[in-house]
Amino acid sequence: MNTGLIFRSSVMAGICIGVAGFGYLAIGGIAGAVLFACGLLAVVSYKLKLYTGTAGFIQKGEVLQLLLILAGNIVGCLLVALLARLSPMPLQESAEKILAGRLAIGPLRAGALAIGCGFLMTTAVTFARKDKWLPLLFCVPMFIVCGFPHCVADAFYYLTCPLAFWAEHLWGILLLYICIVLGNFLGCNLYRLLLPDAA
Repeated sequence: MNTGLIFRSSVMAGICIGVAGFGYLAIGGIAGAVLFACGLLAVVSYKLKLYTGTAGFIQKGEVLQLLLILAGNIVGCLLVALLARLSPMPLQESAEKILAGRLAIGPLRAGALAIGCGFLMTTAVTFARKDKWLPLLFCVPMFIVCGFPHCVADAFYYLTCPLAFWAEHLWGILLLYICIVLGNFLGCNLYRLLLPDAA
């Protein structure tokens, strides 16, 4: 893939996850967590570029490409977040509760919890690429009910939050997000790190 195509694919993946996040904010609970899986199903089915669906499979020298993918994912989430602001449902309030919860536990703890999400995401994608979809249908709700942060889903939630909340917590949000991205990356590569001969 060339750079332009990678970026466009990444934006589309961000849109898929953003729509899934939109549904989760609207419904919440176990039902919302289960329905969130539609986002990753779309990403894998369309073979789109998602940060957490790619990080566990990159080779040496592809880190810059991974950052491009994350940037595209965030742009896609932003587009859906703009739609969320038009909704009559209290999506902004729900998103603010999620972000406030992340800030409350702090960046280091959030980053550590994000490792669990990365592991589950790579597990889901690994099997989905082999046409085994059941792990995906369990792994996605699992990371949500466990409270494991997902850097792309969180990008949607954060961008949906009221601007006043951002203004009050800007630097804390940025530090939090960096730790979650790094935690996701570590979790996505956990299998390769611990069992390099089997990977």
